Amino acid sequence: MLIRTNGIRLVGDDAGSGAPILFVHAFPLNRRMWAPQVEALSARYRCLTVDLRGFGESDAPAGPYSLEGMADDLAGLLDAQHLARVTLVGLSMGGYLAFAFWRKYAGRLQALVLADTRAADDTEATRKGREELARRAEAEGLAPVVATQLPRLLSPAAPPELQEWVRDMIEEATPQGVAGALRAMAARPDSGDVLARIECPALVIAGGDDAVTPPAEMATMAGRIPGAEFVTLPGAGHLSNLEAPAAFNAALGAFLDRLPQP
Repeated sequence: MLIRTNGIRLVGDDAGSGAPILFVHAFPLNRRMWAPQVEALSARYRCLTVDLRGFGESDAPAGPYSLEGMADDLAGLLDAQHLARVTLVGLSMGGYLAFAFWRKYAGRLQALVLADTRAADDTEATRKGREELARRAEAEGLAPVVATQLPRLLSPAAPPELQEWVRDMIEEATPQGVAGALRAMAARPDSGDVLARIECPALVIAGGDDAVTPPAEMATMAGRIPGAEFVTLPGAGHLSNLEAPAAFNAALGAFLDRLPQP
């Protein structure tokens, strides 16, 4: 799947048929991180994955980037595929982008799945850390991004082959895409005010060993979304969909199966 929107080219995959699910990847990965979910769900759902601008095979325009602009990219993708509404599944940065999408395009969401993410904006220390890493990526390439991010994304128990796969995905990003996304995340607003106004069905998934967005914080976030379901996946780190794919797929599939058919 190749589309042009907002002056750039986005590359994605479109697998299966049925109610459409749009998967939005984590930082600094790409659409390939959703392979276990597409394999499990495409027999009964239409699964769309996309490389966000600057990542994977999509174009990496010059900055600045913003989550609002990236939400416009997603809306352009839906337009190109003639989709009025989707269920959006966002993990980590994908969750931040889900909040930005809700702010601009709430009417296009049939349901919302937030995995290993948070509604709060960055602390000042986190903003400074993102800017430092953005500058290093611009000056040194992706090596400092791998060194900084890989230990945060997976639990210590993650098998070596999974660590290598995640490393490969990080190395498929572009320095300008990494820097742009880091600054976009640092500039994002607090989305706590959004939670109580989410009217579509919602599922919140937390990795039980996620040290980046701890389960207790995610449980509190889920409790502020009317009617939201909350699931913890024991033993999974920040990339819970990759460390506990069977449990993640079971929780996501059961939630999707309960949704009214569009």
